[in-house]
Amino acid sequence: MKLANHHILITGGTAGIGFALSQKFVELGNTVLVVDSNEEKLDEVKSILPDLVTFRADLSDADERRRLAKWVQSNFWQLDVLINNAGIQRGIDLKRFENLQSWDWYHHELAMNFEAPLHLTLLLLALITRHKESAIMNVSSGLTMTTGARTPIFTASKKAVHGFTQSLRLQLENSNTSVFEILPPSFDNDIGSRSDQTFGSELDNFVSAVMDQLEDGYPEITFDTSWTEYARLRNNLKF
Repeated sequence: MKLANHHILITGGTAGIGFALSQKFVELGNTVLVVDSNEEKLDEVKSILPDLVTFRADLSDADERRRLAKWVQSNFWQLDVLINNAGIQRGIDLKRFENLQSWDWYHHELAMNFEAPLHLTLLLLALITRHKESAIMNVSSGLTMTTGARTPIFTASKKAVHGFTQSLRLQLENSNTSVFEILPPSFDNDIGSRSDQTFGSELDNFVSAVMDQLEDGYPEITFDTSWTEYARLRNNLKF
C-alpha cells in the first residue's frame, strides 16, 4: 500500500493508536479526517495538527453513524481509506451479580467496538471502492488469538471484528480495495479504565511497525506479543 496522497477517515483519532496514526499519515502528506464524540479532544488535536479535518459524532449511535456518512459523501467524497479504530475496553466481573448493569451499559461497549466498524463499512463501502489503491483497516486486538478473561465484551467484540474483516477481505480480493486488520498488543494507552498501566509495548514503536507492514502489504498487522501469538497460532494450524 502506498502511504501518501490518500483521504483517510480515522475513528477515535484523538488519542492512543488513532491519534498516533493520524500524526503519521498527516506527516506523509495525507488528508486526515478524525472522528470523536468529545469536542474538547477534537479541538485539542486540531491545535496540534492544524491540517486535520474533524467531525464530532457518537459512533455508538446508529443515527450518528448515518449522519457522519452523509456528511462524508457531501464534504469528504474523496475518501479512499477508512480506519475503524474507535473502541472502549471495560473490565467486567461476570460473577458479581449484585453489580450487574443495565443492558444499555453493556451494549454501549459492543456498539462501539463491533457495530460501529461494521455499520460504517457498509455505509461507506460504495464510496471507498470507487477509488484505486483504496483500503479499509479494522483495528481488532491481540486478544482475538487469546482470551481476555477480565474484558469479556471487549474480547468478544474484537473477535467479531476479526471474523468480519476476514470475510470482507475475501469478498474484496478482486477489487480496488485492500482490507487490513491491525492487531495491537497490550500497551499503555487510554482505551481501558486503568490509568496506571505501565506494562506493554511502546505505542510509537507499534505505530512505526504498522506503517512498515502496511507498505509491505501484510493483511494482518501484528507487533510484539500479538506477533508472538499470531506466529504460535499459525504454527499450530500448520499454515
